[in-house]
Amino acid sequence: MGKTRDRLLRLLLTRPRRTVKELAAELGINPISVRHHLTRLEAEGLIASEEERHGVGRPRRVYYLTPLGLEKFPSRYVQFTVRLLQQLKQTLPPQMVGQLFAQMARQMAEEYAPQVEDLTLEQRLDFLAQLLQQEGFTVEWERQGDHYVLREISCPYLHIGQNHPEVCTVDENLIAALLDIPAARVQCILDGDHVCTYVIPAQVQASTLPQEQAS
Repeated sequence: MGKTRDRLLRLLLTRPRRTVKELAAELGINPISVRHHLTRLEAEGLIASEEERHGVGRPRRVYYLTPLGLEKFPSRYVQFTVRLLQQLKQTLPPQMVGQLFAQMARQMAEEYAPQVEDLTLEQRLDFLAQLLQQEGFTVEWERQGDHYVLREISCPYLHIGQNHPEVCTVDENLIAALLDIPAARVQCILDGDHVCTYVIPAQVQASTLPQEQAS
């Protein structure tokens, strides 16, 4: 793979959903060249694009890595992890494997609990996004009416999760535990969606979290 195409893929890994103009500026090459590379990468199934609306005006076309494109960047621990999971699933009943993943998430949440104890829900969302980014996710969140939407745009577990979807329960349980409120996953990259999306109620009991500041 050419150097420019490799740089383009790496840029979309760390900064997904970029336009041709944004990619050209960050790579330091002209938009025509970027469009040429994007067309070839899209034909190979490594990237995809869609129109995205930002306020008023015409929608913009943004580009992001497909699951096949994300597999170009496997972790050095992937093979070890896959073998470990295979051994666990051969040794333990499925229910116990699921419980192990849930317990991992609870232990992580307990570790960070003192840091979020006095935070509002939106502050917890910021903290959670930073934590997940440290784990290798690309995360964003926003409020939509009476709920929040949290999106995991890239997932470090993708390669593992294709054969062992149980790993998805780790971040799912971690999100619910750190926010101290149920979070419903409505989209998943493993199901063919381009992001994993969680919907989180904005209204929580006063005894659960500090009162949100008036907006």
